[in-house]
Amino acid sequence: MKKILLLLCLLSLASATAQEQPVPRKKIGLVLSGGGAKGFAHIGVLKVLEEAGVKVDYIGGTSMGAVIGGLYASGYNATQIDSIFRSTNFDELLQDYIPRRSKTYYERRNDEMYALTLPFDKFKIGIPTALSKGMYNYNLLSRLTANVRHVKKFSDLPIPFICIATDIETGKQVIMKDGSLPQAMLASSSFPSLFAPVERNGRLLIDGGVVNNYPIQEVRNMGADIIIGVDVQDGLKDRNALRDATRILVQISNMGMLERMKEKAENTDIYIKPDVSNYSVISFDDGAAIIRAGEEAAFTVYEKLKAYGDSVSAHKHRLKSTDNSVKINRIQTGKLKNYTRAYVLGKLKIKPETEVTYEQLRTGINNLNATQNFSGISYEFEDNGQGDDLILQLIENPNRTFFKIGAHYDGLFKSAVLLNVTHKKTLLKNDVFSADFMLGDQLRYNLDYYIDNGFYWSYGFKSRFNSFNRNAKTDFNDGKILDLLGVSSLNLDVENWLNQIYVQTLFLERLLLGGGLEHQNIRIKSETLEDTAPLFEQSNYYSVFGYLKFDSFDNRYFPKSGWMFGADVQHLFYSTNYTQEFEPFSIAKGHVAFATKFFPRTTLKLESDAGFAIGERTIDFFNFTFGGYGFTDILNIKPFYGYNFVSLSADSYIRATGTFDYEFYRKHHINFAANFMNLGNRLFQTSDWLSRPQISGYALGYGLETIIGPAEIKYSWSPETGNGFTWFSIGFIF
Repeated sequence: MKKILLLLCLLSLASATAQEQPVPRKKIGLVLSGGGAKGFAHIGVLKVLEEAGVKVDYIGGTSMGAVIGGLYASGYNATQIDSIFRSTNFDELLQDYIPRRSKTYYERRNDEMYALTLPFDKFKIGIPTALSKGMYNYNLLSRLTANVRHVKKFSDLPIPFICIATDIETGKQVIMKDGSLPQAMLASSSFPSLFAPVERNGRLLIDGGVVNNYPIQEVRNMGADIIIGVDVQDGLKDRNALRDATRILVQISNMGMLERMKEKAENTDIYIKPDVSNYSVISFDDGAAIIRAGEEAAFTVYEKLKAYGDSVSAHKHRLKSTDNSVKINRIQTGKLKNYTRAYVLGKLKIKPETEVTYEQLRTGINNLNATQNFSGISYEFEDNGQGDDLILQLIENPNRTFFKIGAHYDGLFKSAVLLNVTHKKTLLKNDVFSADFMLGDQLRYNLDYYIDNGFYWSYGFKSRFNSFNRNAKTDFNDGKILDLLGVSSLNLDVENWLNQIYVQTLFLERLLLGGGLEHQNIRIKSETLEDTAPLFEQSNYYSVFGYLKFDSFDNRYFPKSGWMFGADVQHLFYSTNYTQEFEPFSIAKGHVAFATKFFPRTTLKLESDAGFAIGERTIDFFNFTFGGYGFTDILNIKPFYGYNFVSLSADSYIRATGTFDYEFYRKHHINFAANFMNLGNRLFQTSDWLSRPQISGYALGYGLETIIGPAEIKYSWSPETGNGFTWFSIGFIF
């Protein structure tokens, strides 16, 4: 009996001891599926998880789930991620936007002339691999994850993390658990056709949603006991919903996934399915509504979530601060076949052993990206004890030839289709050859060969031919021909052939300084003079010229900020002298402009320009001629509101222009402009240029930014003449 009582006491003591030991907390794994913009719902779910006090121990994500999951794993809380996504410009992200200031003058010219650029090889036109290389996204993710830039194993992040990508060559799943975090997030979310594949560790990777859009088993393998899963995938749509390429690609991807998804949903302990059926993978403008949908779905299982939460206080998850700068100790560029280390560092504009901000780094990477010489650009940091080594991975673009297309219409040159062939490394590593052919009402061409040596002196050759036919109110002869014939206008056929050799360099890293030699052939005839002397100019002119330019406008056509400055001088020293009136003379021109946004959608642009001839005798065909809108300058013929094309002419002028532009809807503009001018021969030899402007004009217009350039309509009038004109300009000006 004593033995039985002793045994019972021991059993009772053991039971009490066991009850006093705490039960180990179950590890929570979070699975976030892909879905493009629909993945914003993950943010709403994270907000509710934090409110319920749920501490996440492991995260696995695919595509947008990888991006949001990676940010959460690196230390951000849901509110911070919400702020990040609300402040992100997704139009710029999808277009891989490169700020205009990051481009050279030559690169700007190319971007502001052509609507479409395609690779061209062996007389065959190719198709780009994607709309975007993803550099905007990569720069953004790199800056956001700066606090964990030295973490190479994702298990060492504040929350252990994995994400899924697809090897495009084998079709197999790739589980990314180490290396560069921003590169892994980018690879997992590289949606086919929107973003280019990412080369990582010798593999070419695309969106993980192709093979595994809901990595539940992978998160269990990390050690999770309980799985909370958020599924934002679409079901299969009918033909009425498949209205665009992205929806069709998602449908194809989902076909194999949905059958496997049923089993994965059943194996999820808390399965959350936000209602995002009315949105697409590119519904970024609906981000706020999609986040709310995530919150609503999470609240339907709030009691289940609360069961795994901290009953005392909500889990604290917040990244206190991120690094805004990094000390770059060394820069590694790797081996390049066609470009030198000096070329790369010159574009990057970052010197070793200096501290740079992430904004400076982003600008440098944009400079490299703008060259289009690299099909892939990525970078990471390694701590060397004295700072960071910047490790650049550059993949040279195998395409050396490109076919480009543009289109334009204006009232002077009329309609034209622009066909261009651009070839790089024709003779030298850093050269570019470009040939434009304008086919339409007027035959025109541009040829340009340029050797880009960065901050060193660069060299080039240009050849250009322009022509137009126009009833003009000037005869380029001080009105003598008009007075003689007793007419108010002449029908003019104008042809201008121009050739230049030039050198230029960047002065003080921002100013473009250049000069060279120029040949021009000018041929002017008039059908109005058919019975007398229709040809009244056919001369070759030779000159030297120099110029200084600065341009920080964020947009050429609808700038919201920046400055523009230009000055050039040309000395004409020889002519074949068809009119027998030539003597050497010079022309000087200057232009300054400023744009600022002083209300949320309202921009003020102010500009002033002037020009004058220097010499006892000048040639009227080089006079400054004004009128019309929307065309490229030729022979000092310039736009002016209130007067028709080629209406006013003299050898000197000074002009001021102001424009109010209101963007009432994205890319839709209403603007009002006024210009004032004094114009006359030898204007600056007297004080007349300081007098009240004698010539003025006003314009009210509408503009739309399109893929082929701005489409504009303007109604213009002048109080001096009482005449009004309606002008159309469509497409990039060339």
